[in-house]
Amino acid sequence: MSETKTEKNIFIRGKFLVPISDKLGRNAVIEDGYVLIKDGKILRSGKYGESLGKSIIEKYRNNLKILGCSKKSGFKSSDIKCLNKIILPGFVKAHGHDHESPIIGIAKDMPLTPWLDKAVNLFTGFMNEKRGMLEKRFGKSPNYVTYIKARLDDIHYGITASMVHHCNHNKYRVGEIVKANIDAGTKMIVAVGSQDQHYDPRILDIPAGIAVKRLDDYIKLYGNAERTQIIPGPDQDFSNTPELLKKLKNWANSHKTLIHIHSSEEPNTTKWFTKNNKMTPVELFNSIKFLDENTILAHQVNCTENDLKILKKTKAKVVHNPLANTILGSGMPPVIKMMEMGIPVVISTDGSGSADNQSIINAARLASQYQKALHQDATLLPAQKTLEMITIEPAKFLRMNTGSIESGKDADVILIDLERPNMVPTRKDNVIDNIIWAADGSEVSDVVANGKILKENYSFKTLNAKKIKEEALELSELMVAYRKTAKEIKGTGAHK
Repeated sequence: MSETKTEKNIFIRGKFLVPISDKLGRNAVIEDGYVLIKDGKILRSGKYGESLGKSIIEKYRNNLKILGCSKKSGFKSSDIKCLNKIILPGFVKAHGHDHESPIIGIAKDMPLTPWLDKAVNLFTGFMNEKRGMLEKRFGKSPNYVTYIKARLDDIHYGITASMVHHCNHNKYRVGEIVKANIDAGTKMIVAVGSQDQHYDPRILDIPAGIAVKRLDDYIKLYGNAERTQIIPGPDQDFSNTPELLKKLKNWANSHKTLIHIHSSEEPNTTKWFTKNNKMTPVELFNSIKFLDENTILAHQVNCTENDLKILKKTKAKVVHNPLANTILGSGMPPVIKMMEMGIPVVISTDGSGSADNQSIINAARLASQYQKALHQDATLLPAQKTLEMITIEPAKFLRMNTGSIESGKDADVILIDLERPNMVPTRKDNVIDNIIWAADGSEVSDVVANGKILKENYSFKTLNAKKIKEEALELSELMVAYRKTAKEIKGTGAHK
């Protein structure tokens, strides 16, 4: 894989700088703030001043990109305009699926396991079964078509870093998602899926060693890929035997990586799992030493008191996905109790198929709204905390050098447009509240990731947005036509 070159030195000046930094204080808001980016890292940030602007221009002269300025050289300090925008660290998505964008609106109003078979498994199976026709139609892998659309979605909403749970048939298509990540300019952990029971028989990993060999092969192929990491991502608690889970956890331990799995997501499936195993998913994980500070569980909606005690003791981490959990009727995890107990929790979007968009701001807002209403306590999950749960906290989960604006961090920076009607009035005293409560995510006008401009004044710079959207629409239309005559799949979990 070839290296992506970063931009020349980038200077950004905005009405407000919200660094979400442990060094400056997570609730810091700087009026007329700036960020200076050099060689893909944040070099300096803070409050802007005229003398600072002059010194920056003098030092970098023509080797400078000033965001919001059309000039390429011959700068004067007056060229550094204070954009009517909020400067923020890029959002970090700790759980998602990059294959789901074309299945938005398919198989709605049903619980998780039937939805998996009628939407996800049907779609990914369709791309495998009709691969020859689709490759000829698009001139490329159909998987790449959907993965690159997901990259467009993330950049649109200001997500610069993510962990993608690459499950089902997608576990065979890691090359395409690595390419999509590199082409887009984002950074990504690819949690490679596995299943060896209670699932679509076409993709069962039997014997269990197949899944381990797949990881070894991917490390050889993509272990040095730019801004991309490979880790184990066993799909569901019910679809992986203890034997396979132990092998994958041993692999993660030996390679010093994270491991990621869905857990206790849907109530009926969790009850079915618990009855069959005489243990909850968390209890089973604990019995095989699967849980520790390097284990990240997606959802963890349906918990017992003992589950919570185990999670606290083992230091396992939880990614809360409120959009998918409500749409699929799975319920909501006891987020407040988890946090009070010291269980680490962050907020994410899940995939587009279940969440119907990738607005991580919407996910954060819903997480807060739900807990406030459930507990009849408006003080719970305030805007400041939820903003941390989609920036600095998930960055720590994923061991990424991002999530805040401070010297030495990766240059992942986004701008939120204050010209949009819903963002007026924004003042210093309400800027953080407005990010969560007034914005919908589409106000992200500019995105810089790893020192490269991915989006400038709403225009995508690394991706051909028009072509990507056209191909994703065509792929979804072909899928809908296929679905009318396709053989019904009924092989997932309790739905089986």
